[in-house]
Amino acid sequence: MSPDLVVIGGGIAGVSIGYELAAMRRVLVVEAEPTLAVHSTARSAATYIPGHGVPAVRALITASGPRFALLAGELDAPPLLTPRPVLWAAFDDVGESALELLLAERAGEPDAPVPVDAAETVRRCPVLRPAVVRGSGLTEASADVDAMALHQAYVRGLRRRGGAVRSDAAVTGLARTGSGWRVRIGGTDHVDVPDVVNAAGAWADGLAALAGVRPIGLRPLRRTIALARVPEPERLRPPDGSALPMVIEVGERFYFKAEPGHLLVSPGDETPAEPGDARPADLDVALALERVEAVTSLGLRSIQTAWAGLRSFVPDRGPVVGSWPEHPGFHFFAGQGGSGIESAPALAVLGAAMITGGPLPADVCVDPDLVSTSRLM
Repeated sequence: MSPDLVVIGGGIAGVSIGYELAAMRRVLVVEAEPTLAVHSTARSAATYIPGHGVPAVRALITASGPRFALLAGELDAPPLLTPRPVLWAAFDDVGESALELLLAERAGEPDAPVPVDAAETVRRCPVLRPAVVRGSGLTEASADVDAMALHQAYVRGLRRRGGAVRSDAAVTGLARTGSGWRVRIGGTDHVDVPDVVNAAGAWADGLAALAGVRPIGLRPLRRTIALARVPEPERLRPPDGSALPMVIEVGERFYFKAEPGHLLVSPGDETPAEPGDARPADLDVALALERVEAVTSLGLRSIQTAWAGLRSFVPDRGPVVGSWPEHPGFHFFAGQGGSGIESAPALAVLGAAMITGGPLPADVCVDPDLVSTSRLM
């Protein structure tokens, strides 16, 4: 296959937009690492939470819900979503004020959180300490996402559409040609294509600099997650057999959710970091345990393992799709922040339409200007 479009980045952003573009173009996805999806995609808490993020992101998450089921059938994947309610919980005066604002801002949106009093919050999540709970907002339509099954399904679908994927293929040069872009891979290998899609996550602005293209102002932020040992793991399963809700402190100062035999915990940190292989800081892991133990009665004292990933944002915290007018054919598909997996189905189909100039998807009710590079000019 001789490609006419190169997607740089083999995480969920790259393979999802690659899959959608492969319906119309000859796509090559290149990934610098020997294995795909080793950074943010593999290090996410992998949740689908309607009502999460800035307005454009919330709309993309809502539109992605039905598309997860469609993709599972279309790409021969297992069910990609497993229902798990989310409680946006308040534990102090600051949290109560934040909860009031959250409920007011999301009111009227599809699957918006609904107010739940303290007693009902504890009933739904019995591991919480009743004395510290002020109330919560309940999102019933949320779910865990099988992120790796989604990623693998996109890769299969891309290949079925005639696309190709190359790993261990670092882009070492990007130069404008008369009619497009020359993409140098490794030492001497290169491809000439009309269009490049920069889906390199935290590395997106670095790749833009390599191409002599103006950056979008991307800021990578480190997020720490740990699996905590639970002395009585049977308490993580409510008596009625339902899934224990994920609990997010409403100001996102920490969150936790049950995993088999353990509790996934995070301090909700957003530490500026350089693009690279993110590592958890001991202090952040300790903060996660401390904050979660303060509101639960689980006796958390140690961890099984911990990891960190980079969540990359532009200042308005919305995704960025498209090119600068002075650099046609060099398209950004970046800035998904902490919502790259839960918004992938809708953002990829919208992004493909914007990049190719095709018709916008009728079920993705997002003004393209809200995600376009034009808003950053």
